[in-house]
Amino acid sequence: MSLNEILIDELRDLYSAENQLVKALPKVVKGISNAEMKQNVKDHLEVTKGQVLRLREVFGHIGKKPTGKHCDGMEGCIKEVTEALEQDYEGALKDACITGAALRVEHYEIAGYTAAIAMAKALGMKEVTDLLNESLKEETLAAKNVTSGSKPVLKQAATQEEDETDEEHEEEEEKDPEEQKSEQESEEDEKEAASDVGGAKPPKKAAKKK
Repeated sequence: MSLNEILIDELRDLYSAENQLVKALPKVVKGISNAEMKQNVKDHLEVTKGQVLRLREVFGHIGKKPTGKHCDGMEGCIKEVTEALEQDYEGALKDACITGAALRVEHYEIAGYTAAIAMAKALGMKEVTDLLNESLKEETLAAKNVTSGSKPVLKQAATQEEDETDEEHEEEEEKDPEEQKSEQESEEDEKEAASDVGGAKPPKKAAKKK
């Protein structure tokens, strides 16, 4: 396998990811209450459509077809967004859930474009690098918009009264099979990592900037 083949694989992963988002974002728009957040997602949907077209242009430069790989990572990110949409919350609380899932999506894309750009640069593909950089700038801006747009939402969510605030009652709530499965897998994750984590040194405090 060559670096060129790895790049093509990475680009096909991105192409699948963007196409999955084109299908998923309209549902996200419907589930958001906050007007600014809703508009940001609407705007990003149009940006995402443009990124699909840009990736087709990239594949035109390298003479390969864009299809050929399904992006499992984005499928997982979208699943988290779907779970946020299905949370039994309303208003700012639901929007707060969506914010966390949306940031995961954006940073997943940022990582993908960053890796592809580094590979394209190493291969001397200037046109491809320039095109991918345009998408990376858009994704970076989208992540900033999610963060800035979430501030009033999180402030409102912090004061929003929940119908059920009793922690003990929450523990007594019957979980659906999917929640039970997720909880069990989380406990297994902890057990499998326990021996390695137990012997690790506590992280050092980050140095303060002068």
